[in-house]
Amino acid sequence: MSIQSIVEVLTTMTQLHDSLFTVSKNKTEALKQGNMEQLQDLLVQERKHVKAINQLEVKRIEMINKWSESQGLDNDSITVSVMLDNYLQGVEKESLEKVTTVLAETLLQLKQQEELNKQLTQQSLQFIQLSMDMIAPTIKNINYGNKTENRADQITKRSVFDSKA
Repeated sequence: MSIQSIVEVLTTMTQLHDSLFTVSKNKTEALKQGNMEQLQDLLVQERKHVKAINQLEVKRIEMINKWSESQGLDNDSITVSVMLDNYLQGVEKESLEKVTTVLAETLLQLKQQEELNKQLTQQSLQFIQLSMDMIAPTIKNINYGNKTENRADQITKRSVFDSKA
């Protein structure tokens, strides 16, 4: 198993994450504009991207395991960072380090964008809840008063001598 094939998978993952970042920015605009149809379409695109990324992640893990087996190493302890620090040199190390750095930067940008989307969604939900609370009366206000007060008034209006003639 060559390092170049691992680099190619990581490059493809970076491209997918870049595309997902674009979808995330479009999602931010859809949230700002309140365009629910566009937001639903973007969520479908996002799910497709995540599915493809997960498939590539499985492939990446398999490739690293095959590489570590070919080197006679323990599969459980090998990560890209361990490979870079301990087992690679020269051009292989540089190419893997470069693509890993680019992927990490892309993931950081994506994480920040998704955090913004999360905050916008929470603000929208708070606004909707506030609007619903203003429109819908609360249970206390349905009868326009307390029932216990009405009962007390009725009791005091009765005469001490309630009798029928």
